[in-house]
Amino acid sequence: MSYDFDRLISRRGTNALAEDGFENYLFGADAPALNVPREEMISMWVADMQFAAPDAAIDAISVRLKHPVFGYTMNFDDQLYQAFHAWCVERYDWRFSREDMLVALGVIPALFGLVEYVCQPGDKVLSLTPAYGYFKHATVQRDREFVTSRLLPSGDGGYTIDFDDFEAKVSDPAVKLFFLCHPHNPTGRVWTDDELRRMGELCIANSVKIVSDEIHCDLLRTGSRHTPLARLFPGSRDIITCMAVSKTFNVAGMMIATVIIPDPALRSEWKRRHYPFVNPLSLAAAIGAYRNGAPWLDALRSYLDGNFAWTRRFLNEHLPKARFRIPDATYLAWVDLRAYFDESVNLTRFFLEKAGVILEGGEMFVENGNCRVRLNLACPQAQVQRSLEKIRDAIVSFHEGRTINSNSRPLKQLS
Repeated sequence: MSYDFDRLISRRGTNALAEDGFENYLFGADAPALNVPREEMISMWVADMQFAAPDAAIDAISVRLKHPVFGYTMNFDDQLYQAFHAWCVERYDWRFSREDMLVALGVIPALFGLVEYVCQPGDKVLSLTPAYGYFKHATVQRDREFVTSRLLPSGDGGYTIDFDDFEAKVSDPAVKLFFLCHPHNPTGRVWTDDELRRMGELCIANSVKIVSDEIHCDLLRTGSRHTPLARLFPGSRDIITCMAVSKTFNVAGMMIATVIIPDPALRSEWKRRHYPFVNPLSLAAAIGAYRNGAPWLDALRSYLDGNFAWTRRFLNEHLPKARFRIPDATYLAWVDLRAYFDESVNLTRFFLEKAGVILEGGEMFVENGNCRVRLNLACPQAQVQRSLEKIRDAIVSFHEGRTINSNSRPLKQLS
């Protein structure tokens, strides 16, 4: 079956955050004046896709729409468990019981809840940086302290874990929870089994529970296979696994995620305090996607591989000082532009104002991300090309202006 990932779909008028709500999200009250007409701007930032959702999800929603009552709904029966568990067995060789699986209105609400259910006032939450911003938001907005262990950049644009620093941080008796992003957002690293075991062993030895956010687990490069952290620690009650159809099948707005909690006490606390209802259409979409969406996902992964390969060729030719490593997973390109900018330049603002490209600079990812940008490549390749051409042109103009004003080296010499 063929899928049209080259189709350009306008999202204007749909209240899409990607196009209609970026100013407040990215800049708050300090949003810049837009020098580019809105219709000419290119959205390459928020982590949803510019592709149509698969028919497997849409058809399931359509069937549910034939029942005309949309009242309060919870995940009472076993349909989602059966579809999702079969998916996990087939894709990851991972099994868990029905009672361990809970449902949330997305991974982000789950993070906020788990900080409160696991940590007492005065406790700390640890994560690796650069980090998904909501790890910090979920912590500080629940009045807990967020502490970080910085990833170490490698020469090829990748990252490694500083285990000496990680062990020192996780050994703090006040640290009660570790937010692991696996695969990692924004760098796209898939942690090796050895890295996962070492992080897990250090956490368990120090009585630190782990929330493993594995929302990007189905978006690995073709031929790769995801290993859930919990699969490496069978029988452990200290690992909470968060997954969702949202990233995999581009239904993030449906607001549904699965949370695997093997600890009966924590599961009881979740049930006592967490909002239990779900959107009936979201439940149907998740079941349909897991049952019938695999062919679409396999085609999507192949298309994303092509977008990443094209991006690497473009950067090598036009911005050769940029450091870019095709990520192990995700549809997000993490590009190091330190050769072209210093830390005084806010790249989120720069590329919006100078290129009309909406993206997230590394300053959006807690710390340890300066002079990087995150680009969402889950869009038609024509959009990838237009955005990168605009980014290149903005960098060229920036350096030409610096040459005129300060006799700095021009871009052609930098490259």
